[in-house]
Amino acid sequence: MAAQSTALVINLDQLGKDDIEMVGGKNASLGEMISHLSDLGVSVPGGFATTSNAFNRFLTETGLLDKINSELKTLDVNDVNKLAVTGKKIRTWIIEQELPKDLEQEVRQSFETMSGGEDIAVAVRSSATAEDLPDASFAGQQETFLNIRGIDNVLIAIKEVFASLYNDRAISYRVHKGFEHEGVALSAAVQRMVRSETGAAGVMFTLDTESGFDQVVFITSSYGLGEMVVQGAVNPDEFYISKRLLADGKPSVIRRNLGSKHKKMIYGDEGSTAKSVKTVDVEKQDRMQFSLSTEELTSLAKQAVTIEKHYGQAMDIEWAKDGDTNEIFIVQARPETVKSRQDSNVMERYIIDTTNAKVLCEGRSIGQRIGSGKVRIVSNLNEMDKVQEGDVLVSDMTDPDWEPVMKRASAIITNRGGRTCHAAIIARELGVPAIVGCGNATELLVDGQDVTASCAEGDTGFIYESQIDFEVQTNSVESMPELAFKVMMNVGNPDRAFSFTQMPNEGIGLARLEFIINRMIGVHPKALLNMNSLPREISQAINERIAGYASPVDFYVDKLVEGISTLAVAFMDQPVIVRMSDFKSNEYANLLGGKLYEPSEENPMLGFRGASRYVSDNFRDCFELECKALKRVRDEMGLTNVEIMIPFVRTVDEAAQVIELLAKNGLKRGENGLRVIMMCELPTNALLAEEFLEHFDGFSIGSNDLTQLTLGLDRDSGIVSHLFDERDPAVKKLLSMAIDACRKQNKYVGICGQGPSDHPDLAYWLMEQGISSVSLNPDSVLDTWFFLAGEEAK
Repeated sequence: MAAQSTALVINLDQLGKDDIEMVGGKNASLGEMISHLSDLGVSVPGGFATTSNAFNRFLTETGLLDKINSELKTLDVNDVNKLAVTGKKIRTWIIEQELPKDLEQEVRQSFETMSGGEDIAVAVRSSATAEDLPDASFAGQQETFLNIRGIDNVLIAIKEVFASLYNDRAISYRVHKGFEHEGVALSAAVQRMVRSETGAAGVMFTLDTESGFDQVVFITSSYGLGEMVVQGAVNPDEFYISKRLLADGKPSVIRRNLGSKHKKMIYGDEGSTAKSVKTVDVEKQDRMQFSLSTEELTSLAKQAVTIEKHYGQAMDIEWAKDGDTNEIFIVQARPETVKSRQDSNVMERYIIDTTNAKVLCEGRSIGQRIGSGKVRIVSNLNEMDKVQEGDVLVSDMTDPDWEPVMKRASAIITNRGGRTCHAAIIARELGVPAIVGCGNATELLVDGQDVTASCAEGDTGFIYESQIDFEVQTNSVESMPELAFKVMMNVGNPDRAFSFTQMPNEGIGLARLEFIINRMIGVHPKALLNMNSLPREISQAINERIAGYASPVDFYVDKLVEGISTLAVAFMDQPVIVRMSDFKSNEYANLLGGKLYEPSEENPMLGFRGASRYVSDNFRDCFELECKALKRVRDEMGLTNVEIMIPFVRTVDEAAQVIELLAKNGLKRGENGLRVIMMCELPTNALLAEEFLEHFDGFSIGSNDLTQLTLGLDRDSGIVSHLFDERDPAVKKLLSMAIDACRKQNKYVGICGQGPSDHPDLAYWLMEQGISSVSLNPDSVLDTWFFLAGEEAK
């Protein structure tokens, strides 16, 4: 509800979302949530706010308004040195002035009523009238002061908040966004503190901040007061929660990433703005645990979804957990202003070949873009002028104060920070790729060095040596013509799953479990099953990797569940065919602890792999862990769009054994709608197709191995690689046999090998043969699609 515009101070519970002009976006939103969402489980600390009328009167009555406007009228914000001098001068003017007497009196009365005479700690937060608008976040442009005690310190903090409207970053941001300085006013909210110094705090978004995928809640969390996460001063824990699973009452936490959380902010020794908080180290045992439980994540996600539903748009939310009471509170909520406003029908893809590139360091990727240039290592604001247009800005951390120079950079790299900090939000808004939380980028990179920063390869961002050429492709989904068969995708990397959903597709035709094992686990399952008998150095390395999980085996199963469920949630309404692990012995040996358990084979490609492993006595227990993960995903989480594929089945008897073993582990074919597909990749699979199909619900043709084994050549051998061609007549004959057998029995038949991705004409031939689907590598989907449409038109 709109309040009276002449008020100087107003309680938050009297405000609503229509009061932005009176108290700014943040404070209007706090009032809206207190008034309308408290009964729906959204907890917001109470308090009061000064109004824009109070701020404008303060500037006008003191004569500051004309002085400030005069200073800003001739300021070139691209001159960072002049900007710093001007900003400091204006802020000093404001802080040295007395507040109007009636404003001071009303603040004192409101604080007395709020505290009830007790010595309470409060947060004094800024809220600008142009803030949190749909086209500009203004993230972190003004100040927040935590653990302020005593009315005198509150009054000082309010002036500090007022002054922060003229922070260097805020002045520059307004100019770049086209806002008039005199058209923006500031409101200061005084809120009861949430005791998160003994708990945790962080930020959450009601979509994935990198892809814009809106079926998840993305939560970051670290110990202590939330400013460490917001500022990017700490690498927080990260979590993804599925909205649909949450609504269905199913286990909904689909991803967990353990952050380093080295530091935390706690209450200081005084309640003044200068010493109200301090930063301390986090104990190692706490760093090695997740800062939120599953129950707390579920509670947070429910509040986020409630807020999003009320506002009808994607939201950026700050939260805090009181460590004394374990209550969780929402302390800010604003519209998300980057991904939610992008045109989902237009796909922009950055493509880079890093085959022979040297990785210098890596961190968390922001922005799904690529930038290259010369490294400029900047340690503080005074060195900003070192960064020229197109340079790669490298620092320990950035904050919104750096906004004037961030937009000059082709990429931003930091030692610290998470994907929801203010600097990350600004980088997304500016369209600048950023890689945060690298740990020691300022030590590994050299000033003046040529580098390429790639955020186009998933959650992990890579900094490569030298400037590498890359390509940018833009396509419209609306322009995609219809085809006679289904185009699916080969997806092994859960990090990219949310992005890949933007492409036209009919689901995942091949999800490689070994990719999840290699990328998200990195440990041989036998080593995790036999931790007590491992050499000390291996067990120590494994213990560091499994931090945050209940046991070594739980780590393996939980990580498989996370990887599989991420893919399944991303493609919720489409089939996701998960191929059980198909590592060769040499590949398994490369996993941590793997050399202790793997045989040495002359030709691993033709050795101990696929179904033969599953039914063997010395690997069956590892296969059962994979079954356990899949059963949990399908039965407990309800993700029945997940189907199973068995690779490299040599004999019909082996096929029968695997189906029996799956059933023993709760994955009975046909039960709960479970389809079990066989990988058709040996000539014997095509020759005895009808017999194999007695045990399976269809084939997914693996053209790589089928070609290799049909032509009798090693596809990894450079000497004979020129003979490798899936379009060879002998290979095509086997393909036809497999397709015909499946069509005869009315069973699924698809192809997930490399062939159709490399040779669009092969994909067209398969379409003519009546294949059900072609599963392509994501980077070839668009090109192949348009080729097929053109051939079909002919």
